[in-house]
Amino acid sequence: MTRRGLFAPVLGLIAGACSPLSLLNSLGPRDAGARRVARDIAYGDDARQRMDLYAPSAPGSYPTLVFFYGGGWDSGSRDLYGWAAQALAAQGFVVALPDYRLAPQAVFPAFIEDAAAATAGAADIAAAHGGNSERLGVLGHSAGAHLAMMIALDRRYMEAVGRPGLIKAAAGLAGPYDFLPLDAGAAQNAFGRAPDPTLTQPVTFVRPDAPPIWLGHGTEDVVVHAEDTTILDQRMRAAGGRSEAKLYPGLDHADLVATFSPLFRKKATVLADVTGFFHRALSQ
Repeated sequence: MTRRGLFAPVLGLIAGACSPLSLLNSLGPRDAGARRVARDIAYGDDARQRMDLYAPSAPGSYPTLVFFYGGGWDSGSRDLYGWAAQALAAQGFVVALPDYRLAPQAVFPAFIEDAAAATAGAADIAAAHGGNSERLGVLGHSAGAHLAMMIALDRRYMEAVGRPGLIKAAAGLAGPYDFLPLDAGAAQNAFGRAPDPTLTQPVTFVRPDAPPIWLGHGTEDVVVHAEDTTILDQRMRAAGGRSEAKLYPGLDHADLVATFSPLFRKKATVLADVTGFFHRALSQ
């Protein structure tokens, strides 16, 4: 079966594949040395335009990250992913965890505009909680990785919120970056009204002066194929951009973020790899 032949029917399963991760929020252990320091911070007028903030317990000046959860662009809540944000914060970051508007009530480009607005909002409040907005990165899992890459690569979104150049690095976990044609339900609902579908794809916006990116994917992912990561990495480097990619043997779609949890961290080095990238990229 061709890549698109398999990819199309399973893209709509992104939300379902991620839902078990929410159990980690209520049942799983949390990383010590970090905590939620603010909640329900508005970055817009809509009820979904809110975010929580996590930070290391020790005072200091830390790089800032904005983490976008997945859910097929039509589901998800920050209330289910505090464990992931806390895991990142325990590695030495101030971490914003935003909600964003969802399909079908909101369609492209609304959720990407929310990602940009949330990133600008996180930069505005980071300093009050030990974050350095001059060293800011974005990352996400699944549909959240798509959001992170879109605002990092397509200049228009951060320019629209008045913060061009704010994003200094970006990372994606199991993200869809090259998924035309839009022949799956989730993609159709979120992007089907776009006048030019190519403008919905991160691969369209590869450029030599983009922030450095890091991409991770599991080889057993049947929701979003690892080829998406390979394609974006290759096109970034072919354009003269800075890109790193790592494939994790045996990991599936949910594993790429589930390994942030102390319960599954020994399964793969994803958390260490992505935070190591951000520490290197945001140290300058």
